[in-house]
Amino acid sequence: MRLPASIVGLLAALLCLSAPTAAAGATGLAEIAGLQVALRAAGTYAGTVDGIPGPGTAAALRAVQQRAGLPTDGIAGPQTLRALGPVGLHAYGSRAMRAGDIGRDVAALQFKLAVHGFASGNFDGGLGPHVARALRAFQGWAGLTADGVAGPSTLRALSAAPPVSPVRLFAPLAVPVSDRYGPRGDGFHAGVDMPAPLGTPVMTAGFGTVSFAGFSPSGWGNVVIVRHRFGLSTLYAHLSEIDVRPGQPIGAGVRLGLVGMTGRATGPHLHFEVLLRGANVDPLTAIG
Repeated sequence: MRLPASIVGLLAALLCLSAPTAAAGATGLAEIAGLQVALRAAGTYAGTVDGIPGPGTAAALRAVQQRAGLPTDGIAGPQTLRALGPVGLHAYGSRAMRAGDIGRDVAALQFKLAVHGFASGNFDGGLGPHVARALRAFQGWAGLTADGVAGPSTLRALSAAPPVSPVRLFAPLAVPVSDRYGPRGDGFHAGVDMPAPLGTPVMTAGFGTVSFAGFSPSGWGNVVIVRHRFGLSTLYAHLSEIDVRPGQPIGAGVRLGLVGMTGRATGPHLHFEVLLRGANVDPLTAIG
């Protein structure tokens, strides 16, 4: 029997278990991320959904196989995928995905949307309201009909390289990054974290206009957003103090507030994001 190309690619990726672990913030194959989500749903994988095959993914597969009475070879063949249940079904690209769909293809879609700047919460393999909203936002960003259906044109757009900042920006703090942009647990960290003592001045990454300055109920606490040229915006979260106002023109390297831990934060740090026409991009492509 000849296996579909999607299954062959999945098996080949999972056989590369001796490859070194990728650096923090890196992303791997969306199809592997979808498999990792299915393994999480099965209760055998607790690692990061990063799309990078490795010993943890293979061990989780063997645990599923043992439980299902299958050969424990650590390879995601058709029987193993069926044993994973609803989230293990449907190869990425095998169907158009719509609201209410469940499968590892949906999990791969969630992963690809996040990598392209439209994170939708935890990766769970279900095309719920948050994923549908992120999908429509990506489609609009990519110049497609925002119908919330992940068909061939949307999948083609998601096969392109993720967006990066078109210009260089200044770092808002002269400190190392502690938590980078990319997969984190079963979700996606859409910015970088910069730990610094409480009250450390935070500087603008470039000149522009303040578009928001206030408290955000989403968990960011005190937030400032600055709109720059070329469709870029920068976001500065968890501030203990805000020193600017909406509508204010502002130069580069100007103090806009102080490091804090407002909102959902476990310690004083700056959460910093860069967005291109509304899509999150890796801030290190601008300040790295």
